[in-house]
Amino acid sequence: MTATALTTGTWNLDASHSEIGFSVRHAGISKVRGSFTEFDATLTTGETLADSSVEATVQIASVNTKDANRDAHLKGEDFFNAEQFPTMTFKSTAVKGDAGEFVLVGDLTIRGVSKEVEFEAELGGEAVDAFGATRVGFFASTTISRKEFGITWNAALEAGGVLVSDKVKIEIDASFVLATAE
Repeated sequence: MTATALTTGTWNLDASHSEIGFSVRHAGISKVRGSFTEFDATLTTGETLADSSVEATVQIASVNTKDANRDAHLKGEDFFNAEQFPTMTFKSTAVKGDAGEFVLVGDLTIRGVSKEVEFEAELGGEAVDAFGATRVGFFASTTISRKEFGITWNAALEAGGVLVSDKVKIEIDASFVLATAE
């Protein structure tokens, strides 16, 4: 299993061309979507896909669901507790599959709780842009249980069920730029 489609080296996240989003079922009938606006990541590609890795950090206070009151609630103690746990992190531990579609395995840490998660991922491609920078793009998604990370707040609904689903889908569109020697 070679990473022949990718140039080996260290890649820096291009945050202006990347997005970390999430969705969660609300009141059992619709989905609320949100994103984080401040994050960083480094990708290291090796000779084989298995020799590659990624590390990422998300600033919790940058959560944005297009509703200031909801965002404040998410930053508070009921959910992320951004004051005590200002970041969410991911560090890969394995890459399985081939360079087109693969599984990125790693430790996701939210509220100080680390759990192994698997992102289904696909390579968007590698290209040199109009300014001479070598870029690579990926899409990855996973679904987590928020309760496993200590995020248990909820409210019962009159008709039955709960206000916020336990399952949260995370979707990442990431663009990286190959680091160049100065």
